[in-house]
Amino acid sequence: MTARLKEKYAKEVTKTLMEKFNYKSSMELPKLEKVVVNMGLGDAKENAKLLDAAVAELAIITGQKPVITRAKKSVANFKVRAGMPVGAKVTLRGSKMYEFVDKVMNVSLPRVRDFRGVDPNSFDGRGNYALGVKEQLIFPEIEYDKVEKTRGMDIIFVTTAKTDEEARELLRLLGMPFAK
Repeated sequence: MTARLKEKYAKEVTKTLMEKFNYKSSMELPKLEKVVVNMGLGDAKENAKLLDAAVAELAIITGQKPVITRAKKSVANFKVRAGMPVGAKVTLRGSKMYEFVDKVMNVSLPRVRDFRGVDPNSFDGRGNYALGVKEQLIFPEIEYDKVEKTRGMDIIFVTTAKTDEEARELLRLLGMPFAK
């Protein structure tokens, strides 16, 4: 956890959540458990170099080596056989997770053109938040000239919150720029 986020969580977030949701113990507080970054690569079946480039970009963005996801079933309409690579994902926990969250909220999202905040309704009903990013160019580590193809990715924030309201408040206090 970055020092700034750790300090913020320890004081401000804890106090606000304890008061708002009437928790009796600090162990009841919702926490950010993990962040999963997923990149679907449907076009990788024709060109293996695209898969390598996407894996390298995901590694640069997250600071961790991605796992290549493979198709579980064959689908003739999509020309996909079982076992073919169809994506890449990274699961971040601990300090790497908090550094990535800090970077997404304070550096990358403000770089999006006409950014007015993220959708506050993208919760799954169990306290997890999904954020879709249209292109990887919003991350400062990616060099525009070296990108072969712009790709989107999904960023899922998994929390220990029991309800969406608790998770929304937790993410808001951590700095998530929700649209009004």
